[in-house]
This record gives sequence, structure tokens and C-alpha cells, in this order.
Amino acid sequence: MALMLRQGRGRKKGRKDTAAAAPGWPRVYLSSWAVRVAAGLRDARALAHRHGLLYLGQGEPFYHFSHRGTRQRALSRHWGWHMRLSRDPQVLWFEQQTLKRRSRRGTAVVPTDPWFPKQWYMNNDIHPDLNILTAWSRGYTGLGVVLTVLDDGLEKDHPDLAANYDPLASYDFNSNDPDPQPRYSDTNWHGTRCAGEVAAVANNGICGAGVAYNAKIGGVRMLDGSIMDIVEAQALSLQPQYIHIYSASWGPEDDGRTVDGPGVLAAAAFRRGVTQGRGGLGSIFIWASGNGGTNYDNCNCDGYTNSIYTVSVGSVLGDGHRPLYSESCPAILTTTYSSRTTSKVQIVTTDLHHRCTDKHTGTSASAPLAAGMVALALEANPALTWRDLQHLIIRASKPAHLQAEDWAENGVGRRVSHYYGYGLLDAGLLVQEATTWTGTRPQEKCSVQAVQVPREISSKLIISTDVSSCSKSIRSLEHVQVELSLSYSRRGDLVVALSSPMGTTSTLVTVRPYDTSQDGYKDWTFMSTHFWDENPKGTWTLRLENRGDAENTGGCPIFTGLTLCLVILPSLPLDGQFVSFSFLAMSPPVLALRLPLANTGPGDTGEVVCAPPPSPALCVCSAEEFWELRAKPDLSPSL
Repeated sequence: MALMLRQGRGRKKGRKDTAAAAPGWPRVYLSSWAVRVAAGLRDARALAHRHGLLYLGQGEPFYHFSHRGTRQRALSRHWGWHMRLSRDPQVLWFEQQTLKRRSRRGTAVVPTDPWFPKQWYMNNDIHPDLNILTAWSRGYTGLGVVLTVLDDGLEKDHPDLAANYDPLASYDFNSNDPDPQPRYSDTNWHGTRCAGEVAAVANNGICGAGVAYNAKIGGVRMLDGSIMDIVEAQALSLQPQYIHIYSASWGPEDDGRTVDGPGVLAAAAFRRGVTQGRGGLGSIFIWASGNGGTNYDNCNCDGYTNSIYTVSVGSVLGDGHRPLYSESCPAILTTTYSSRTTSKVQIVTTDLHHRCTDKHTGTSASAPLAAGMVALALEANPALTWRDLQHLIIRASKPAHLQAEDWAENGVGRRVSHYYGYGLLDAGLLVQEATTWTGTRPQEKCSVQAVQVPREISSKLIISTDVSSCSKSIRSLEHVQVELSLSYSRRGDLVVALSSPMGTTSTLVTVRPYDTSQDGYKDWTFMSTHFWDENPKGTWTLRLENRGDAENTGGCPIFTGLTLCLVILPSLPLDGQFVSFSFLAMSPPVLALRLPLANTGPGDTGEVVCAPPPSPALCVCSAEEFWELRAKPDLSPSL
């Protein structure tokens, strides 16, 4: 049934107020009127002029007016204006507007947990914070997302974790049983703390709230025993069709002299995770960039955090300054907080023995915050691939107030730093980008091979190559990798930098004064994210420079028997496309060389034949990094 009321001429009276005020709340009248006039917009504007009202717009068939001389809020109707509008012949109906009380029927944004006021990095206590409240206000709390923390175990019965604990995302690889409960000692709190940052239960009156407080959280006990390649591989491969995100806050020693990374099995687990995990969308690996800053360490000497398959997360203090422990390298993609400004104000999370702590810090604390934010993005768009998320993280990271002298614009105008990557991660912006993201194309590879006459590295060695032949298929980049083999008398004195055709220079490794090794780099892969979205067309330049004693010696290569000097940039993808450059040099000189190879990737050739050399000291080979040498090279001349 529809009830329509008409009001004839001569009975122009305001409608009787029928809306009751909210119980316990008085009705508040505003200096604002909704009016219906006889002849539409022209009469409305004439009415405003006639009475000195401010015309605020139309809400068909009514018009909105206000009067600046009237009290903006009052407990009684303005009877003077009521009478004036009642007597105006052009006014068919009007009503003075009253204040309405309305509440959002969504997630309660601010948790009631007693320690949430201490969570300064997410409760708007500083500016900018991680903007997590905005993501929550849009309804994203991690629901439906499963994460696991690869660490020293998880106190699964902690009252602030138990409701979100997921046994299917958990395992103890140190004791070979499904229970990740840590061994209670003073050193095994790490995993429980990291897990609480991600998924501590909200609004339960205990501790604080996790970033993704409706996500499911598991724990893997793997660091409280003998750590082996197979243990790491098992942890990285746990339930890849069930677990969405793996968070890790560990790696090789941050002593400023170690160069180490995943073994054969762990490396294969990473590749298998991104290609097969989550139904082919790819497992998400979040990694702490490292705490070796006080030892002048560089995270490009850590093969976990510099992998293209991981999201490397750096740290910043609440005041925007770099923590002393924070490492730098161009593999860092984004940054979150780790401490406010002093050691007394750090990260709130769960602790062993059912306790809470506000003393969690380091890049160990930064990575789980990022993992929680990625969980919010996956709830917003579960179809995101592992590469999609890296694109979104870059777009949702802002330089903000982060202090560093090395901020620079890359070739597409994005500011980037070796300390912070693309900046402070913004959860609100991340979920916003996730809801509108349309995806990337599958990865492809374009291989370009060049030859560089080998020289010793005295003060500097420069290697250049042109990759214009790849520009037909690749117009924009993702990661750039450089695989380098060289010998050097003091490895830590060597600085390596890569420059793109668009003018961006990325320092792949800095001076490491404690690294006195004479081993050099043996097929070591450096990685940079600083060229993201650049066009690769043109000449790339690799610079190797001695910043130490002038008597340092080394080369690429030093000729002792057969030496391959191989520099590969196998992943310059945009839209998933890869470019690789290979610089190969050999000695002693041979007319030709046959290399029997094991097929470890695409292709069906089991042998690579080196062509006759263009000079007595060189041999040009055609090979991709998919192939591995399976036998000693045959050094006999082949005509």
C-alpha cells in the first residue's frame, strides 16, 4: 500500500515532526532545511535569493538550504524560519533537518584488548602508522587466510592464539611430530612472538590484536635442533595447497662476513612453492631482511632474503630513522616498524608461558607485520599470484618520513632506497589496490649473451652489454639478478653496482669490513628490485670496484685451469618476462669445448657446444641457467 499526501494552496505548513529522537538523546535541530518548491530549480534559486539562504544542492525532488546566521545546532525548532517558509507561496513542503545517530554495521574497527593502546604502529598513535585500521574498517581482518611461522615453535595453547591456531598449518620437524609446541627455554620465544603479531585474537581481553586477527595461524618448529637443507625444504613445502603465507624471520649469520643461502633442496622448495602452491597462484614467502647492520652486513649476501621468490622486509623506527641493526641491499621490497624511538617502546605480541610482551623488535618483528598485511590483501582478493602481491606491495609502500641519504627516483619515477625498498607499507592502500588489481602475464624469458674480455680487478672493472634485442617482448621489468663468479684477495672490499639504460644505479653489495674471505663469489646471485617497471632496452653496466687496500688482487676470472666467469641477469621480468645476460670467458684457450649438461628445466638438449673462440683466450658458449653441468668438461680440442 502506498500513501501519497498532497498539500493544496493556502495550506502551506511545515510537516509536523514525527521522527522521535533516539532514546536518551535529545533532538538536535540544525541550521539546514529540506524544501520542495513549485517550479523546480529556478524557484529554488529564487527562494534562496529572496530569503538570504545558502543553496546547497538538490536531492530530487527536494532542495537543500542553510542559513549562516542561525545557530548551527539547537534543541528547539527555529520558529522564525518556520513561519517565513510557511508563508512563501512557492514552498510546497519543508522540514528543518535534525541530527541523526547512525552506526556502521561492520567490523568494530578499534579492538578492546587491554594492550591495544600500546600498539602505536597500528592505532593512529603516530603518523603515519601502518594504516591497518583503514583495512579493518573495510572489513578485511584475514578471514579465510592461513599463515604459518617457520621458527622455533609455537605455543599453540596461548590464550591469545588458541582460537586462531591451525594444526594443519603446523609441524615439528625437529622432533618429527605434528605438535609445534616449543621447548621451554629462554631462547625459544621467537616463533610465538612472531605468530602473535600476525594473528593474536582481538576483543578477548588478552594482550593486543594481531594484524590479521581473524586469520588462521600455524607454527613450524625447525630452528631448535640440527638445521639442514632437507629440514628447510620440508618446512617451506608444508601443506602448500592449504597454507597461503609462510613467514620467516631467520637466515644465515648476520656477522658481516658470511655469504650463504638455500641449499639445493630448499631452493627447489621455493621454486616449487611459487609454481605449484595455492593451486598454481604461488605460495607467499615473507622474509626478514636481517639484523647485521652493526656488523656492516649486506642482505644481498643472504640467499633467502635476496631471492625473487621472497618478499624481503626491512625495519624503521617510529620517528623515521633507520635502526642500527637494519641491513641494506636492493633486494628489500618494503618496510614496516620494529621499535618506536627507544628500546623501551617496541612491538606488542604474545610471549611464552601464556604471557604478553611489548619488547619484541628487530627485522624479526617487521616481517610478521608485513605477513599480516598481505593476509588482509589475500582476503580482499584471493586470486592474487605471488608476483601480483609483489607489484601491489611496491604500489602500497610510501617513502613517507623514512630517513636515508640514498633515496633516489628510478627510471619510472618511483622513489626507492637500499634501506627501505619502496617505503613504509600501507595496509589500507594495499587492500584497496588488491580489490582492483587485474593481474600480470605469465613469466617468459629472453636470453642475451655477450662476451667480455677478462681482466683483473685492480681498482675497477666495468662490464657492459646491450639488451635491445629483448625489447620486442619485454618493455618493463620486475627483478634483476646478477650471478657472479670471481676470485678476490679480500672479498669484503669489493663493491658491485649495476646501472640500467634508464639511469638507475643499484648497489648490489657494499663494503663489508669484517669479510676478509679470499674465496670471492662462486656463482653467487645478487638481486635488485630497484628497476621495477623500467624498460630494459639499451646498455646495462656492471661495475666492480675495490674500496680497500690498493694491493688487493682478483679477477673475473683468474686463469687457473678452466674458469668460467659467468654473469647472469636471469630475471628482468615485467608481466613476468625474464631477460638474462651471460658473460662467459674461458682459459686455457681451446678451439672448442663440449659441456655435457643435465636437463633441469625446459628444453631437450643434453649438450651445449662452445663455438670456436673469437680470440685465443675466449670461448663462446650458449646455455641457460636451467642446465647444470653433469660431468667434467672435455678439454680436448674439437674441430
